[in-house]
Amino acid sequence: MPRMSQADKQKSHERILDAAARLFRRDGISATSVSDVMQAAGLTQGGFYRHFSSKEDLVAAAFERSAEELLTRTKGKTESQKRADYIARYLSLSHVKNAGQGCPFAANGSEVTKLGDGLRSQACQAIKRISTMLNASEDKTAGDGVATLALLVGTITLARLAQSDAEATQIVEAGKVAVDRLSNKTP
Repeated sequence: MPRMSQADKQKSHERILDAAARLFRRDGISATSVSDVMQAAGLTQGGFYRHFSSKEDLVAAAFERSAEELLTRTKGKTESQKRADYIARYLSLSHVKNAGQGCPFAANGSEVTKLGDGLRSQACQAIKRISTMLNASEDKTAGDGVATLALLVGTITLARLAQSDAEATQIVEAGKVAVDRLSNKTP
C-alpha cells in the first residue's frame, strides 16, 4: 500500500478534527468513541494513531478547534462590531438547536473538568482569548469579558434544557437583556 503524502495526511487530520469537534459538541465527549469520529471523518479507525496519541489529545485539539471557530466566525471591522456579531450569533435559537456547531464551553464544559489538567488549562486559555474579545470596549473593567462569557454560556445551557422552542426563545431573550444590562452598566 503506498504511503500517504504529507498533504493527504494533513487533509485527513483536518477531517478528523472537524468530525471530532462536531461530534463532541453534539453528543458529548464520553459518548463519542474514536471509532465514531473516524467513521464520521470517512476514515478507518486504524489510522487514528498516525494523527493523535490518545483520545484525550484528540479532545484537546477538537476543543481548541471549536473555540477558534467561535472567534473566526465573528464579522466586523472594529472590535465593538466583532463583539456585537459574536453575541448576536451566540444568543440565537440556531445556536441552541445546533450544539454540534456551537460553543464547546456550553456543550462540553462539565465534561472537560473531569478530563485532566492539560485540557482544563487549554480551556482556560480559550476562555481568556474569548473573554478578551468580549471585553473590546475601553470602558470595560477586566472582568466584564469573563462575566459576559459566563452569561452567554449559562444562557445557552439553560435554553438547551427547555422543553419547547418558546421556552428556549424566552431564555435566549432574557440572556440578551442581561448582556445588554451588563454592557450598559454605569461605573
